[in-house]
Amino acid sequence: MTAVDAPADITISSFLADGAPRSLADDVLDGLTRPFKELPPKHLYDDRGSDLFDRICELAEYYPTRAERAILELRSAEIAERTGAAELVELGSGTAAKTRVLLDALRHAGTLRRYIPFEVSESTLRECAASLVAEYPGLVVHGIVGDFERHLHGIPRPVPGEPRILAFLGGTIGNFTPGSRRRFLREMAALLGPDDFLLLGTDLVKDVPTLEAAYDDAEGVTAQFNLNMLRVLNRELGADFDEDNFEHIAFFDTQHEWIEMRLRARKTCVVNIPVLDLGIRFRRGEEMRTEISAKFTRRRVEADLSAAGLVLDTWLTDPDGLFALSLARRA
Repeated sequence: MTAVDAPADITISSFLADGAPRSLADDVLDGLTRPFKELPPKHLYDDRGSDLFDRICELAEYYPTRAERAILELRSAEIAERTGAAELVELGSGTAAKTRVLLDALRHAGTLRRYIPFEVSESTLRECAASLVAEYPGLVVHGIVGDFERHLHGIPRPVPGEPRILAFLGGTIGNFTPGSRRRFLREMAALLGPDDFLLLGTDLVKDVPTLEAAYDDAEGVTAQFNLNMLRVLNRELGADFDEDNFEHIAFFDTQHEWIEMRLRARKTCVVNIPVLDLGIRFRRGEEMRTEISAKFTRRRVEADLSAAGLVLDTWLTDPDGLFALSLARRA
């Protein structure tokens, strides 16, 4: 862990100074040497990827951000009253655009003391922390730069007597396969005290055209976002992916009830990855999965929470029933 210099009311702890490239290399070695190639979506989010995702969230087709924000705007006061939270921990915080609605409600309730954003991009986290301490006088920000699949231990322990909300918003929990999802929920549950809450965002099952349009927009921004994976591999590992030889694919898998994003090779090629001394062959039409995004029902959410030792406390949806926020506690 590396401590990063910051103003007195901001602490930045980085867990990516050592080992981040190794994590990417390990994931590539594991994922691209399988019969069915795949890489975890976390590698989409370098600075450029984060900027592209911010653009995606503003697209007409991408309803999850608007729907989740609508819930927060309508029910944040209720969340603040129910939790009495003095501290908000947010995994994958980004620019904290939606989170400000909840921070406002906690401040209005008079309980807000500390915000702990957890983000892979240090520059994004630094900018967010600086703007928040300016907007919220007296707020203490302890930013964590890390990979939340490996560095949850970096989150400071809760202060006794000061309830905490651990927020995992945006439907990101859907990027995990079912077994991994329940394991990660157990890891998050371990961070909760008896007075703490998990605030979980989940995208809900709905009609296929709406789902697929959200991941394959008319402007092609999501395609750029998906192809950014290849730029990350080229930059970080010295790979020689030809971006023009791959196309973005997104579809809803009705059996698993999840969206899959893939990159499809337009023609046969061999990609060299010098860091790994590896050559990877792609046949024409062969696909590499870069993301799944599971869609949920209330029953599925309750089952996943129960498997993690959590119990659903409050279920909140937007007026159109597109998205849900769940408040859960340790059972």
